[in-house]
Amino acid sequence: MRIVFCGTADFAVPSLHALVGAHEVLAVVTQPDRAGSRGRPAARPVSAAASLLGLRVLRPERVRAAETVAEILDLSPDVLVVAAYGQIIPASLLEGPRLGGVNVHGSLLPRWRGAAPVAASILAGDQATGVSIMRMEVGLDTGPVYAAREIAITSRDTTPLLTDRLAAHGASLLLDVLDGVGAGALDAVPQDESMATYAPRLAREDGSVDWATVTAVEVGRLVRALQPWPGTSAPLGGQTVRLLAGEVGESGQAPGAPGQVVATVGEGVDVATTAGTYRVGFVQPPGGRPMSAAAYLRGRRTEA
Repeated sequence: MRIVFCGTADFAVPSLHALVGAHEVLAVVTQPDRAGSRGRPAARPVSAAASLLGLRVLRPERVRAAETVAEILDLSPDVLVVAAYGQIIPASLLEGPRLGGVNVHGSLLPRWRGAAPVAASILAGDQATGVSIMRMEVGLDTGPVYAAREIAITSRDTTPLLTDRLAAHGASLLLDVLDGVGAGALDAVPQDESMATYAPRLAREDGSVDWATVTAVEVGRLVRALQPWPGTSAPLGGQTVRLLAGEVGESGQAPGAPGQVVATVGEGVDVATTAGTYRVGFVQPPGGRPMSAAAYLRGRRTEA
């Protein structure tokens, strides 16, 4: 099958590798390189992977631009495959290939349509999530679903860890779907609009913790879900620090006011919340290096 692949983030890389091993990838469309250290451009994950594979790479600022659409359609792909690309694919591009567009999405649609489905599933406390392979429409993740695969979410899962697992499952499921679609043996099932939920793009302020308004469970979800960006920050030791790792401690009524350090356990510290304690394991103070929470507080007492 002749394929043009659109992807940008790490989630898309396993799908690209799977396609190269099973189909003819005519070109890879990805977001323009971003600014790196010392002003040098840094390749996006898919861009770097495609270059190593020797594939033709297109980096348009706007994929909906007429010249970009024409360049892609001139390749005469059978299907457009999209995964974590980051731009809305226009109808003019979806209507060109004979099999349309196929998208790999990191949730069990229609739950968590949108830009941040993995983080949203952790923040919501979902026990399971998955990957969906859908036929693309102009709407945001609204197309009918060819296939889905469910994956359990563990209490230790962070967004990067869960994303890696979902990406691997998505790549293998994608190949199965393309085989079925190519043979005319697979129909897509419309999504149930009444069950749709949305996962908007994350913002920096999403990671700000006010101990007086959150439970220990909610803090734990924030710390796991908002890695690597925007991260989770909270007041501790007289200043706001980044919470890098920790775990939910005792449940029920905390033995102290929200935000109060109520115990030191090894190199972790237990902080009271509105319900239970959260054991902060590692932090990063402003302008400082990552360190254990206990070491950080010892240093703050020394400074005082």
